[in-house]
Amino acid sequence: MADYKKNSISLTGAVGLGTGVMISAGIFALLGQVAQLAGAWFPLIFIAGGLVTAFSAYSYIRLSNEFPSAGGIGMFLVQAYGKGTITAAAALLMAISMVINQSLVARTFGTYTLQLFDVDQSSYLVPLLGVGLLTFAFLVNISGNSFIQSFTSIASLLKIAGLAVFGIGGLSVAGFSFAPAESGGNSVDPTIASYIAAVALTILAFKGFTTITNSGSEITKPKKNVGRAIMISISVSLLVYLLIAWSVSSNLPLDQIIKTKDYAIAEAARPAFGDYGLWFTVAIAIIATISGIIASVFAVSRMLAMLTDMKLIPHKHFGMPGDIQKHTLVYTIVLAMFLTIFFDLSRIASMGAILYLVMDMIIHWGVFKHLRKKVGANSVIVLTALSLDAIILTAFIWVKINSDLFVVGVSFVFILLIFAGERFFLKRTA
Repeated sequence: MADYKKNSISLTGAVGLGTGVMISAGIFALLGQVAQLAGAWFPLIFIAGGLVTAFSAYSYIRLSNEFPSAGGIGMFLVQAYGKGTITAAAALLMAISMVINQSLVARTFGTYTLQLFDVDQSSYLVPLLGVGLLTFAFLVNISGNSFIQSFTSIASLLKIAGLAVFGIGGLSVAGFSFAPAESGGNSVDPTIASYIAAVALTILAFKGFTTITNSGSEITKPKKNVGRAIMISISVSLLVYLLIAWSVSSNLPLDQIIKTKDYAIAEAARPAFGDYGLWFTVAIAIIATISGIIASVFAVSRMLAMLTDMKLIPHKHFGMPGDIQKHTLVYTIVLAMFLTIFFDLSRIASMGAILYLVMDMIIHWGVFKHLRKKVGANSVIVLTALSLDAIILTAFIWVKINSDLFVVGVSFVFILLIFAGERFFLKRTA
């Protein structure tokens, strides 16, 4: 059985876990990609993403209040759909989207670390550093809840303070100008579809709030503190995202932001603060990505362990010692390493967004169709969240079909394989 410790995570620790996942790849890896889709006014897209996330979070908060569980989303799906294919497949989509996010964070770590050296960003050192970070995250996660929440809380505080200093300093250098980024000679002409698609990436930057729901029963006073931790995490992350986005927009032309999209924040530090600013920004990026990986691995391994306990996913010990949660921790790290080695940042982000939005829609439909009375959910808010997800996913897929059909194909084949595999497994073990 998995090892869960009630009341082992405080409200501060829960906020640390949430912001630890969000303020990592969320801003460091995705800002340039959002600018590529949305053009000069890309900072405003983060506001749209925060609003959509707030609607989405409503369902999770209502569910957490009624069913606080260390299995989080897995347990919510069981309550809505029972122990069947939809529950198992949707929970796996969530877990895998979080593992994809871990690989995004890991490659971001490598990309920003190499900014300190004269090394090409296509170097094998990017995935190598990412794999090293994942190994470190594994070692931290076998240390226990107390160390994890202390580490992530301190790291979250440091990176939030550091990013706030960078954002305010960058805006100060630019005279606190909130004008759109200069074109730099190569104009970007966004369409309505690309604006909406950009929101999908910002949602990926906010989805770390689900880390909190996946540790529900381990949080002190979960019916009170899970909702608080989620809204505090989203609010803090939005404020930090806006500060950074406007700072980068004020100090780099748009074409340069897009050209350096994998490390745009570090690039923006050069004209604003020189070499010292670059070193400072890279240091914050390293802290942010480390804490993000640790918090995400912590949540995913617990959710997979809960699904294993409920006999919804297959499990093999492979001769490993320890409990199920330790085994799922190993599986999580190995899959994240594979993605880190073989996929680039743009494709990792796209796959994560597609899988997450599909899972999110399944959650909202489950709340509306089966649980709205039991959890006291407002149908209008739940249906609004569902509709927003559908619109954003459709626009994102349309844009990606025209720019990177491969990643759309891989994502949908992946989804089909998960549903088919779960149906086969559950029928065989019934």
